[in-house]
Amino acid sequence: MKWALICGASGDIGQQIAVDLAAEGWSLYLHYHRATAKIMTLVEKLTQAHPKQDFIMFKQDMTDLGSAEQIASQIFTSLDAVIFAQGTTEYGLFRDLSPTKFDQMLAMQLQTPLRLIALLEDKLVQSEAGRIVFIGSVYGGNGSALEVGYSTLKGALSAFCSAYSKEVASTGLTVNVIAPGAVKTQMNMTFSAEEKAEVAETIPKGRFAVPKEISYFVKSLLPKEAGYLTGQTLYVTGGWLR
Repeated sequence: MKWALICGASGDIGQQIAVDLAAEGWSLYLHYHRATAKIMTLVEKLTQAHPKQDFIMFKQDMTDLGSAEQIASQIFTSLDAVIFAQGTTEYGLFRDLSPTKFDQMLAMQLQTPLRLIALLEDKLVQSEAGRIVFIGSVYGGNGSALEVGYSTLKGALSAFCSAYSKEVASTGLTVNVIAPGAVKTQMNMTFSAEEKAEVAETIPKGRFAVPKEISYFVKSLLPKEAGYLTGQTLYVTGGWLR
């Protein structure tokens, strides 16, 4: 049986990835932080639809630098894939971003995931097709005013992916980033309808992506046949910015 860990499984993209992987026969470790009701509903739904698979949820705050060890200690089976879909942003001028808030973003989106990878590497390389996939952002390559901290961290994920993939390539483990553009998720619901319409007008496809369109590309990186693609950042933007 194939096992994947999805960090941020209660978010819109994380939930869609879980649904899609479960439909393809994966058993899942589902990490979340605050959205207990959402993750419980998701697990109930997946268990009913796929009774021969296992779906294990656990709560952990990834802004806590000790959380990587806590998460790793709960992976008691083999492991074939780790997918990082957690993350939030902070809107505003970079000079107004507090050190405390930036440290929290740094821990959640970079330090804890990278530490967790180090802890889980042995398990992943034992798989015939070990996979690490980050959900990045087009802003990691393009940069965005008023989201400088977020852009910086997403760019760092791509740099890590490029470097680490070379280090583990001979083991069969691949490391890639899926970098969406504007996606119809809760994180973007803070904008008004008018603001979202203005953004959509600048996207060649003329609309925001939906989570399933991002999950599709995550799935495409997981089969054994995808093993030659590593160290890449794949921009899924509808032609926007990149």
